[in-house]
Formats: sequence, structure tokens, C-alpha cells
Amino acid sequence: MFTIRKGTAQDVAAVYQLIVELAIYEKAPQEVSNTPDKMLADGFGSHPVFEFYVAETEGNIVGMALYYVRYSTWKGRCIYLEDIIVTESYRGKGIGYLLFEQVMKVTLAEQAALLVWQVLDWNEPALNFYRKFNANFDGEWVNGKLSNQEIASYLKDN
Repeated sequence: MFTIRKGTAQDVAAVYQLIVELAIYEKAPQEVSNTPDKMLADGFGSHPVFEFYVAETEGNIVGMALYYVRYSTWKGRCIYLEDIIVTESYRGKGIGYLLFEQVMKVTLAEQAALLVWQVLDWNEPALNFYRKFNANFDGEWVNGKLSNQEIASYLKDN
């Protein structure tokens, strides 16, 4: 039996461990520069920038879904699902479905125009999961990003 509930500051350490587990699964543990302290400040400080739900069983957090509000110039308010993570030993038990369903409910409650997320193109289990919801995958868009170091270097040189 699993309980899905709103995440609290007390859950951050366990959620952070799920994030590290995901980074290892995606073969990029060295990319995690976030910390539980940053997450506490960013999620529970004076200007929270994200919210999350956790899946809990027998007092242990075994999954989470972290999301935030994004704004589309074409569509307006949207919910961006940053990650759904279920610890490996609990995958395939419907926890991801329950977490995704909860974020869908948030999307409707917030009257957001879209629920959007990203999936790595090699992550077939995740792609198949979202296909169960008749999700649309947009092959037109290319993701771009600049790190704060790259921005600082560019601005210094220009």
C-alpha cells in the first residue's frame, strides 16, 4: 500500500537520495550539483520555486514527482514536471502512475494549459510509461542550455 502526499521540508533528504539514484541510472552522477540545503531554500524559502509529491510506504519515501509553474507565451500558465523518480526496487508497482496522476490533478486545479516534461530518447521504460497516457512527443524542438559558468565566461569575454 502506497500513500501519495504533498512533500514537506522533512522529506528533502530522502528526495535528494532519489535524485542521486536517478543520476546514477542516467549515467551522470557527476552532474548533480544540487544539495539538500539548496533544495530546502529553493522549495521552502521565502520564494519557493518548486513543489513535489512523495510516494510513501511503511514510513519510507520510495518515489517523488517534482514540478513547477512555467509560462508559455503561446499557451499561458503550464506545469513543468521536472522528474518522476521511483526507487529501483519499487518500480513496476504503479507508483509512477499514481505520482503522474497527482501532477495531472495539479495541472487541472491550477487551470494550467499544459503539463510538459522531457524524457531522454534512450529511456524506453519512461517513453513507454508516458505512451500509456497518450502523451505527445515533440520531435521538432531542440533543448538548449547554458551553465552559469558558460554565461559568466561569455559575458566576461564580450
